Amino acid sequence: MTDYFDLTGKVALITGGSRGLGYQMAKAFAAHGADLFITSRKLEACEKVAAEVRAMGRKAATYACNVANWHELEGLADAAYAAFGKVDILVNNAGSSPLAPSSLETPEQLFDRIVALNF
Repeated sequence: MTDYFDLTGKVALITGGSRGLGYQMAKAFAAHGADLFITSRKLEACEKVAAEVRAMGRKAATYACNVANWHELEGLADAAYAAFGKVDILVNNAGSSPLAPSSLETPEQLFDRIVALNF
């Protein structure tokens, strides 16, 4: 029978991969055989996750990137391809949810920024 969860030989790029759901997804992908390219705004946090992935016997590379800044995305793609030569799985997990007193009191600029990143 085919193991539909076998990701051996696949490379997963996870944005926001250093904590929360991104962190859990990184560990799950690694547990199923994938190598990981982990990115978030803080390189040190990415490196901690990468060390855990490597301890699981998988390859891992990291890159600091704020995906809300479009000018940083080309460097992200270049770094991922330099590290692994391919990306098979892309998980756009990075997001933002700043606190505001209410939806009515959220400035339009903040609303637009949240939607642009999280959409």
